[in-house]
Amino acid sequence: MLVTALPLLALVGVAVTVTAPAQPAAAAGQSTPAYWLAASDGGIFSFGGAAYYGSTGGMILNKPVVGIAATSDGGGYYEVASDGGVFSYGDAVFYGSTGSIHLNQPVVGMAVVPGGGGYWLVAADGGIFSFGNATFYGSTGSLVLNKPIIGMITGPSGAGYFLVASDGGIFSFGSAPFFGSLGGQALRHPIVGAAATPTGNGYWFTDSVGLVSNFGSADYYGSAPSPLFRPIVGMAEAPGTTGAFIGSTYPSGSYGYDISKYQCNSLPGGDHQIGIVQVDGSSSGNTNPCLGEELAWAGNGLNLYTYLTYATSGTNEPGCNGDVSCNAGYQAGIYAYNDAFNAGAGSPATPWWLDVETADANWSTNLSENAQFVQGALNALHESEGIGDVGIYASPGVWNNIVGDFTPDVPYWMADYLPSPSGPGSCADYSRWASQGAQLPGPPQIVQYNSAQYDEDYAC
Repeated sequence: MLVTALPLLALVGVAVTVTAPAQPAAAAGQSTPAYWLAASDGGIFSFGGAAYYGSTGGMILNKPVVGIAATSDGGGYYEVASDGGVFSYGDAVFYGSTGSIHLNQPVVGMAVVPGGGGYWLVAADGGIFSFGNATFYGSTGSLVLNKPIIGMITGPSGAGYFLVASDGGIFSFGSAPFFGSLGGQALRHPIVGAAATPTGNGYWFTDSVGLVSNFGSADYYGSAPSPLFRPIVGMAEAPGTTGAFIGSTYPSGSYGYDISKYQCNSLPGGDHQIGIVQVDGSSSGNTNPCLGEELAWAGNGLNLYTYLTYATSGTNEPGCNGDVSCNAGYQAGIYAYNDAFNAGAGSPATPWWLDVETADANWSTNLSENAQFVQGALNALHESEGIGDVGIYASPGVWNNIVGDFTPDVPYWMADYLPSPSGPGSCADYSRWASQGAQLPGPPQIVQYNSAQYDEDYAC
């Protein structure tokens, strides 16, 4: 186990749907959650098996594309430009635009009425333009906003909508329910788009580099690749065919190792695709003294991890609302990132893992406070430092003993030591743990299945 004091294209829109947790493949005839990303030139990128229906990528536009919205059945989508010009693809029906109207503020996004028949456009000041059978429920057009509106989301059954600001703040109109926001977070890049699940039980935000955040029951399927050629500008929903997580560093079937300070001057030899390197051996301290050497060993297969040890802090941190455990977790995440950055490993494209286990971790007896600590570290790396993929390393046998029923929707690296471990066998063990009542992130992207001379890892 990891018992060390251890541890181009720029997109503009994302279209997403949500159901149950992602499975390796969808049964015939079933759709699974997926999303589209759209670039400011109108180029479309499909994730999770979402279909492609066309784009403005090859056209000369009067104004850049600023948003994307899917039709209710997922059989098409709209792209909208900053002058309010609307472009429809697949089964999307055109109901009008503001392309010929003088606007006080540019259009920044759109949302479709559930069931079809109309859509809304929203401007940067929160002004709303309704087309077809879309009903007006209110706007922020008369308010003084801290940050401009960047997009909108349809509420359940179309009886309301959300307006989303670039700082991640959200405004609810009609019957649209609130599931949380990024309004109190320290964001590296502005929020530029949002999308709701088809059932209205959650939503996603994306920032200008395609970093996706999820709320309510919206599942996380990955963020945009880095670097991008054009910035992300919006989000929309899409039915997919695979429900697969996008963005894993390693192809399924890859083998390799994770290493820490205990492997200083004794690194694994031979070829490896997986190379996961410890940054800090405890929260906000114990930096790996061989970090530079081990980063070089990992090569192009580099992932990073930091070992979490419980602490509290009275210094208020973004998104923690004064919780002393969350504050300390946030500080641990920032500290680890700075250590990696100073060693030359500060790329936001490099995935990170939070090592959560019992050895010398001094966890609180209050499981909810332990969960707050982990959430603070997730916030620090994902929201504040802009790391696209931040996941959890934990043994399924101890995770719930530390954090209770806390199951963040993030990538999972599972430590598995059931009899006769192997890479593929350990991936299959996830379902066995779940059937025994373990509440885990996942399914796992990576399993750690052997711990003889070196910790061995396999990509599921």
